[in-house]
Amino acid sequence: MPRRPRFSTAGYVFHVLNRGAERQKLFESEGDYDAFVVLLEQARLQVPMRVLAFCAMPNHWHLVLWPEEDDALSEFMRWLTVTHSVRWHASRGTTGTGPVYQGRFKSFPVQEGDHFLTVCRYVERNALRAGLVRRAELWKWCSLWQRERCSAAVSLSAWPVPTGQAWVQHVNEAQTEGEVEAIRRSIARGSPYGDSGWMRSTAKSLGLQSTLRSRGSPGRT
Repeated sequence: MPRRPRFSTAGYVFHVLNRGAERQKLFESEGDYDAFVVLLEQARLQVPMRVLAFCAMPNHWHLVLWPEEDDALSEFMRWLTVTHSVRWHASRGTTGTGPVYQGRFKSFPVQEGDHFLTVCRYVERNALRAGLVRRAELWKWCSLWQRERCSAAVSLSAWPVPTGQAWVQHVNEAQTEGEVEAIRRSIARGSPYGDSGWMRSTAKSLGLQSTLRSRGSPGRT
């Protein structure tokens, strides 16, 4: 059987998502969330990675990552999810009872510029959208909270584009239905998120042409 071609992923920004198997809760206490944030920083040190944004939710999490090496994204995610699974089971005494995650992580490349900011806004207002807090910056296990309080729990890298002075206010404002549906479509399909020309060229470069074909409606995330 022929080997699948490898494509260069270095230099692209990626939105990455994973959730608990059968939508089980990954985080049941503040200690669970805190441990994941510590683990995210440990993963960054284990496999060098530019972490741009993140948000941990009860049964899933979102990351925005910017790898510099072709294999870094897969290796980073492998180390993060395997280590988290081992520690999750160990803390509950459930080792050997089944998977923690629903499967391999989902990811899609994001165009720099306004599309990047739209995705980061989507990630950083996730807890607000879910009704867990009254303002996005109040969710402790999110990059927005960390930047607002100058926390160094996770060493966040500088963004490729500026946010503007009113970023926190902007995050707290509702996104359009079109923005949310487009992002959810990219999550479901793994398709590039950007303008049409960039999406086509990026899909070709990364071997993702099939992700641009029409499918059913995206689910909620």
